[in-house]
Amino acid sequence: MKSHYKHKGNTGFDRCRRQYGRLRNQVDIITSGSGVYRSRRGIFMGVCRGLAEHFDFSVFWTRVIVLLLFLFTGLWPMGVLYIIAGLILKLEPVIPLTNEKDQEFYQSYTNSRESAIQRIKRKFDKIDRRIQRMEHIVTSREFDL
Repeated sequence: MKSHYKHKGNTGFDRCRRQYGRLRNQVDIITSGSGVYRSRRGIFMGVCRGLAEHFDFSVFWTRVIVLLLFLFTGLWPMGVLYIIAGLILKLEPVIPLTNEKDQEFYQSYTNSRESAIQRIKRKFDKIDRRIQRMEHIVTSREFDL
């Protein structure tokens, strides 16, 4: 009887571990760069529209489902989850990301704005120096049209 109990417990533990692994993979997909974004065109924080666009579902029905969940689960549990989703999910990019370099920059910007701003500043400083060199050459006395 004891060995039967152990066998049953191990099976339950393995099943729980598999379900946790699947859930973790789904959360990683959702929060990764190619996952769900909050929509900039949403009504409140853009969570419903972002979920609907990611899963290719109707925005209207997504909002209806969320509203029903608000009503049936009570306002505070669903409200807290909605606010947390609004804080965790990143805003969708203004311009669609076309290549991996753009996506990498967007991810670095959303994770660390200071480093992204410094990178942009360095890039514009280099451009400014190049323009100054060109102006110096064009306005020098040796330059002749």
